[in-house]
Amino acid sequence: MKFLIIDGYSQASRDKLEEAGMSFAWKLYKDMLLKYVPDAEYRIFFPTDSKVEDFPGKEELSGYSGIIWTGSDLDIKETHIPTNAAQIDIAKLAYEIGVPSWGSCFGIQMAAVAAGGTVIKNVKGREMGIGRKISKTEAGKTHPMLEGKSDLYYGFESHYDIVDKVPEGGVVLATNPFSGIQALAVTHKKGVFWASQYHPEYNLHEIARLTVAREKLLTEQGFFKDHEAMQSYVDKMEELYLNPERTDLAWQLGIDEDIIDEDIRQTDFRNWIKFVKSL
Repeated sequence: MKFLIIDGYSQASRDKLEEAGMSFAWKLYKDMLLKYVPDAEYRIFFPTDSKVEDFPGKEELSGYSGIIWTGSDLDIKETHIPTNAAQIDIAKLAYEIGVPSWGSCFGIQMAAVAAGGTVIKNVKGREMGIGRKISKTEAGKTHPMLEGKSDLYYGFESHYDIVDKVPEGGVVLATNPFSGIQALAVTHKKGVFWASQYHPEYNLHEIARLTVAREKLLTEQGFFKDHEAMQSYVDKMEELYLNPERTDLAWQLGIDEDIIDEDIRQTDFRNWIKFVKSL
């Protein structure tokens, strides 16, 4: 099986995340992919580093078992940027030729926009850290993407934009009060795209490092009073990551095994791999 992993972060953004101690988005997905498909082949593609004429076309895309979209700090609405528009074209082409896709965060927005949906900035602001009260819709309770997930669960989040209009062929599988659509499956033309607004590829360490990387922005937006408050929050996450038996820290952070346990957290992606293998 061969996969295309598309990491939309620019080199400058990747450098900033690395400086904060966070893993690259492509690596998080590469590691998760190889956990479930140890012999998988993969190509990492950085669209913001590439010329539009060098983007993968129909012939290359047809050779992949699936396409994986990582999170990104890009604004999918900025289609005047050639490489943004060209990424949407990749997703459209995948729908046309029938290559299954998976995505988180920026990926759910890509799933919607490429099939005719729309994305807007959340009027409630940024959802960051832990996305709470994510609940399955009636459709989500029977859809294979969420098979094995609790009807109510939490997920790692870092986003401002949200899917506003679901495209024709889209089915909302999970929602929460803050951001609305949290899981989506789109069947469009010959293709299928499963996606989540939350990040199954993250863990407590990664979201802690992302918090450090976004400290200035998060403090300005009222998530933290000051540096000391941010550091205290991050330290608890890091300690719980190293010592998951620390139920006191889990209680203080308001989380449980659906965030801490990797197998539970990655259920959605594992189900997508099962789906791809069945094709």
